[in-house]
Amino acid sequence: MKIHRNSSLKKFNTFNVDELAQLIIEIDNISDLPNILSNKKDEILVLGGGSNILFTKPYNGLIINLKNKGKKIIQEDENTVLVEVSAGENWHEFVLWAIKNNFGGLENLSLIPGNLGAAPIQNIGAYGVELKDIFYSCKGLMLDTLSEFEFKKTECKFDYRTSIFKSTLKNKTVITSVKLILTKSKHNFNIDYKDLNINLQDTELSVKKISDEVIKIRTSKLPNPKFFGNCGSFFKNPIVNSDTYKSLLDKFPNIPAHKIDEDNYKISAAWLIDQSGFKNKKDKNVGVYENQPLVIINNGKATGKELLNFALNIKETIYNNFEIELEEEVIIM
Repeated sequence: MKIHRNSSLKKFNTFNVDELAQLIIEIDNISDLPNILSNKKDEILVLGGGSNILFTKPYNGLIINLKNKGKKIIQEDENTVLVEVSAGENWHEFVLWAIKNNFGGLENLSLIPGNLGAAPIQNIGAYGVELKDIFYSCKGLMLDTLSEFEFKKTECKFDYRTSIFKSTLKNKTVITSVKLILTKSKHNFNIDYKDLNINLQDTELSVKKISDEVIKIRTSKLPNPKFFGNCGSFFKNPIVNSDTYKSLLDKFPNIPAHKIDEDNYKISAAWLIDQSGFKNKKDKNVGVYENQPLVIINNGKATGKELLNFALNIKETIYNNFEIELEEEVIIM
């Protein structure tokens, strides 16, 4: 366990924002959690890899930074394996472990930043796959009562980039481990995403081939936080009903959209941002990444407020142009 008082948050968030935190406690052993939480009355923030959060001001409460490690196979049969992974494990490192063992289900989620504990909160997803597709359950503590819980998939109320942990139970829990069901054989490969389909359709598929291709695509489109502070996609792709989509299509015949069901369409936020004049746009220390309009970058010295104001400018412009309200994927603090 490490304790930091009045310390910079810069190394705890991938936006590399240099805000101050009153108290940060790094926890390796989950058994320390109840004692720490029971003696603290201030506001509590549970922080994993810091890859989906934007600090816009000093944080005056307690930050719990989980560092617990470990993964184990709980049960398996001929075709599937149930794996429990500690919340402090790095997501991509776990994916690489699964790929090495030829466990399927995670390959499309390669190179997503962050830790395991944050994955259910966000219902992380990429290239046609979401966490809920392989999720079994997660364990944790309720922050108010310190009682333990284990939520199965239905209890987590997963939806597009959200879950019960971002709604009813927002800031009320700490997830300590996650259980995932992976395939050992008869893998259900998903290469519906355009770039994956083009590059892999004539090859013999494997979890490693798909993972390698996803890593290649993500590397080409997303900046390394070591060089440009960022949190990946800042905005969600907006979902509109069929009537709104038809109206948009009349005005903008080339608008990219994906049909979700009979009543709803997912619109490309990247296209909306490009069409609104933000392609490669920069404003002092902040900018839009040249290879992916959804990514807002810190060029080195930006404050959280500068990054937020830039994002709000994008939101306002897109609403004025398309009457579409973009929703942040990133948590604003």
